Amino acid sequence: MADFARSGDPAVQAQLDRLGSSIYAGDRLGLERIAALLDRLGRPQDKLPPVFHVAGTNGKGSTCAFLRAALEAAGYKVHVFTSPHLVRFNERIRIAGKLIEDAVLAAMLAETLDASRGIDPSFFEATTAAAFLAFARTPADACILEVGLGGRLDATNVVEAPLVCGIAGLGLDHQGWLGNRLADIAAEKAGIAKRGSPLVTQLYPPSAAGRIGQIAHEAGAPWLPRGGQWDAIVSRDKLRYRDEQGELALPVPRLPGRHQAMNAALAIAMLRHQQMLDVPPSALNAAMGWTDWPARLQKLESGPLLAPLPAGSQFWVDGGHNPSAARQVSAYARKAFAGSSPFHMLFACLTSKDADQILAPFAGLGAIIHTLPIADHDSRDPQDLAEMARTQGFTADAHATLAEALAHIASTAEGPVRILSFGSLYLAGEVLAANDQAPD
Repeated sequence: MADFARSGDPAVQAQLDRLGSSIYAGDRLGLERIAALLDRLGRPQDKLPPVFHVAGTNGKGSTCAFLRAALEAAGYKVHVFTSPHLVRFNERIRIAGKLIEDAVLAAMLAETLDASRGIDPSFFEATTAAAFLAFARTPADACILEVGLGGRLDATNVVEAPLVCGIAGLGLDHQGWLGNRLADIAAEKAGIAKRGSPLVTQLYPPSAAGRIGQIAHEAGAPWLPRGGQWDAIVSRDKLRYRDEQGELALPVPRLPGRHQAMNAALAIAMLRHQQMLDVPPSALNAAMGWTDWPARLQKLESGPLLAPLPAGSQFWVDGGHNPSAARQVSAYARKAFAGSSPFHMLFACLTSKDADQILAPFAGLGAIIHTLPIADHDSRDPQDLAEMARTQGFTADAHATLAEALAHIASTAEGPVRILSFGSLYLAGEVLAANDQAPD
């Protein structure tokens, strides 16, 4: 599946056009190309500050956001590399706390692409190399790297000695690359384990946990799963965390959903099982309220998309795009969306995803489904998605554009409505851009 990027800056767009036309057009795993490219660039991966490396099917981006918030609350400058972006390519690369500036981004991409002749890197490999180059040239105290796909053969896995590694939630996704069993997917994620670096993970079914434990042992990485040397629960409106250093009672994270509390707990465990950077409880406490991660049950407060809707309407955006994410979001919706206001879902899905299983957890919520295409991506036909939704018992309509779908909702609304955009990070990005809420 090809990636796409646009920029309003001519210099950046020139390099993005070059990136799109001169590289391998699709996902591709393996470390040979990224290693060769980084060698030509002077091995910037060896010049990074202490690295927090995070993998997972769901929750890895949120875990990175909690890590960043806690480290910055403790006074540290932090580099962050995440993917994909929602609106601007710059979102992928945060240098010492700030999104990469256009001039720096254009220069890093140009240098990377100049060095890539004959290597044929993928979009993600070239992006990773550009990020490492930028990070290596700016001082910082820590570096957070989110795995793109899998772990073992992901381009970020060239880092040889991370400070600590983490694995967030596991689920079935990218089966064509990672395998059809949860244990196979767990094994690929656990491939980030490195000798001497703690591997901190969530709690998984025995088959998946067994594979992670085996791989961590073979790598020489101390394995620290939730429920063992550390644990966390949500109780009495507190995130209660404990490990060998003691117990913490922290505010429940501002990001909605129980799954976000567990993502925060994973970040806390990663921070408390390394000795290089001191992160006091006060910084962890602050991080629960500071952490911001767009398009993860994000509630739009105002903007062009809300303006035509009846007063009191709610508009939520989530980029979940696999069945396990759908189960988490639907569980939140059953509590938060209870009431008499009509519930509308804007739904789009890439052809590589299991649309039927992504929509199924929302059964019984009374949602009216509005299906959409995803611009510039290989997405499912809205008419086909609408028919699939009707087969599951939903009321569903297909629309050609986001604007058309929202105009239909506004024209038929007799009072406040609740809207949830779901099924794709690319759709989430389109919503945020249309509402003038590009992440910063």
